[in-house]
Amino acid sequence: MKFISTPSLNKKLLPLVIVSALILSACGEEATSTSGDGFNSDQDTNTGFDQAKLITSIVDKVITPTYQEFSTLAAAQQQAVSDYCQQEIAFGKNNGSEVLVTDAKVLAKESWRNAMNTWQQAEMMQLSPLLIVEGALRDSIYSWPKQNTCNVDLDVTYFKGGYVDGNVDHPYNIATRPVTRKSMVALEYLLFNDNFEHTCTGTKKPESWNNQTEQYRKIARCEYAGEVASDIENNANELLTAWLGSDGQSGYAAKLKSAGTVGSDFASEHDAVNELSDAIFYLDNFTKDDKLAKPLGLFANECGAQACPESVESKYANHSIVNIRNNLQALKMFMQGSLTAGEADALGFSHYLTDVGDEITADNINDHIALAIAATDNYQASLATTLTTDPDKVLATHGEVKNITDKLKSDFITSLALELPKTSAGDND
Repeated sequence: MKFISTPSLNKKLLPLVIVSALILSACGEEATSTSGDGFNSDQDTNTGFDQAKLITSIVDKVITPTYQEFSTLAAAQQQAVSDYCQQEIAFGKNNGSEVLVTDAKVLAKESWRNAMNTWQQAEMMQLSPLLIVEGALRDSIYSWPKQNTCNVDLDVTYFKGGYVDGNVDHPYNIATRPVTRKSMVALEYLLFNDNFEHTCTGTKKPESWNNQTEQYRKIARCEYAGEVASDIENNANELLTAWLGSDGQSGYAAKLKSAGTVGSDFASEHDAVNELSDAIFYLDNFTKDDKLAKPLGLFANECGAQACPESVESKYANHSIVNIRNNLQALKMFMQGSLTAGEADALGFSHYLTDVGDEITADNINDHIALAIAATDNYQASLATTLTTDPDKVLATHGEVKNITDKLKSDFITSLALELPKTSAGDND
């Protein structure tokens, strides 16, 4: 479904957005949020808290099972997309039924949603395997906000023909293709967009694509969707291997857990804790800013500087608010040190804050997380639709998330003597 931001609506929303932005700015961040990289770098908490146990708990009880679950769901997604494509091909040959095609596509879409739910939790767990080479592995799994539907349309035809741009010297290999032509972003477009015309507006367009029958285009798209799903599965497995190691004990997870020992990549356990802390600031830079502030028009977007339903994440699947909820759920898991609250022997950031005498900040963050999750659960329509029908509701959600990030950028890093990531320094929205 395509949402259009109308001029009359924008005129109504713009004053609201400007006033709201001023109010939020007036509330401001704590002064510590401008300290940037290096803040507290020469300090430590000087308590007897077992930081090694916290690292182990978050690694073994939060990150590893999340990566493992995504790998499992990526395989299920690949199978569901393959099954759908088989039904589409059979129907094209008059050997199948429209009912079977419809049912198979519903299951393929559901498999994407399941995989995306877990991936949005993994988005809060971006550590070395996902960040190296400018985030190449992460982008190959999920490239957002990098996206280009025309590039996907072109690669549908390239994959169909077996060559890139018809050049026999360049046989098609999805592993070497730019990230804007694959990943969960491309797969969403292929599965959820029911407009089978290409989206290219420049000089380079899929030749004769719009002149093909609808069934031809459905099959071509489903075949490429299968290739994209296979690539996602391969990259999910690559992530899991890099995290655990081919032997299950020599990957990046083990490096974090060995922090402070002889030969470790981390001079101290506190350095490794800081690495885990950096990951959760995804909530500030992406969830709060890119997923909420930008569509609201608090930041410039593709509509200018106004409310823009077209700017939401996962707009074809209408999955935007669910993505935000899963980001928040991941932070909750970091705070409690496990996938579920109250797990025996789990240690998370809440326990660390309590140990250093700042139980108030731990409670405040947890309370704000609960309020923000409740806000996302209270949506009756997609985020894109709600931007049009009830922008105040989206603005309130942004405020709930900001309450969390304000605490992270002030009391959280101060009490735990952690460094503020460069990407969050000086951010006063």
